[in-house]
Amino acid sequence: MPTPSVIRDRKLRVALVGCGRIAKTHFAAMAQHAERVELVAVCDTNAAALEAAVASTKAAGFASLTELLAGSDADLIVLATPSGLHSQQAAQVAQAGRHVLSEKPMATKWDEGVAMVKACRDAGVKLFVVKQNRLNATLQLVKRAVDQGRFGKMALVTVNVFWTRPQSYYDEAPWRGRWDMDGGAFMNQASHYVDMVDWLVGPVDNVHAYTGTLGRNIEAEDTGVMSLRLRSGALASVNVTMLTHKQNFEGSITLLGERGTVRVGGVAVNKIDHWQFDAPHADDALVQEASYGVASVYGPGHPLYYDNVIKTLRGEANAQVDGYEGLRSLEVLIAAYRSARDGVRVGLPLVF
Repeated sequence: MPTPSVIRDRKLRVALVGCGRIAKTHFAAMAQHAERVELVAVCDTNAAALEAAVASTKAAGFASLTELLAGSDADLIVLATPSGLHSQQAAQVAQAGRHVLSEKPMATKWDEGVAMVKACRDAGVKLFVVKQNRLNATLQLVKRAVDQGRFGKMALVTVNVFWTRPQSYYDEAPWRGRWDMDGGAFMNQASHYVDMVDWLVGPVDNVHAYTGTLGRNIEAEDTGVMSLRLRSGALASVNVTMLTHKQNFEGSITLLGERGTVRVGGVAVNKIDHWQFDAPHADDALVQEASYGVASVYGPGHPLYYDNVIKTLRGEANAQVDGYEGLRSLEVLIAAYRSARDGVRVGLPLVF
């Protein structure tokens, strides 16, 4: 297949594969950019899910990825399928000469993530990995403060993801909680938060983790703790559970440096609870308005992420999170699972 060209003279044509829980968020995000993008096809192996998606979007429906690639002229294929399918599907899409946008996590195994990047690179197509939390106003302020050196020497970073996923959540989709298809609380629900640590204060030097399956009937973990040493010498922790009583309680990050302390809390890092530095800055006036309410833990970042994807494919920007960037947090996650399995500290980069 020829390498796709820059798309400037028409709308970007997008198809979405996997019409489950996250699909509506993608549909809504695309709708906000209707002047530059159009959803031309949807795909799902579940007939009821496909029928509902076709009815709500008016896009063409396909029962398999193979049929979609043969019958659709989409430029970009969004993979909102079970995570364990992403690598194989990305390779199939790349070989058909289409760009790939993968939901998180990009893969459940390190070698499969690497294979995704290689397949897209060899085919000359773009690979985007959804990390929409990076674009939230709260975290954008924190990122600027880190990059400006306002914290001074960082000492400790802590992340808490205290959410709830009842047994019914896992039962309604048998792939959830499986090692090969989904992973557990770290890999699925907390993957954005692991990425947040690496993006804000990484890279990570080594990982030591414990996991437990304490309250759900699944293969993978519903609870885990991860201790990290960063290349800077600072320490970090990631504490995760899907067993919080009745409702999602907290998704937070706290950064403690010699010259500043910040805590972003709420249910999904949507509220700046504390912002203090030893010297004033113009960004301090933006703190109050950066906080926002959330209808779900997904946050408001998907439309912002699509804006970057569209601009990248129009030749107007560079990808904020490409396949190589996606591999960074996947590497930390895989290291955590190896540590928990073997009872050892795992250093990065991973070596085979």
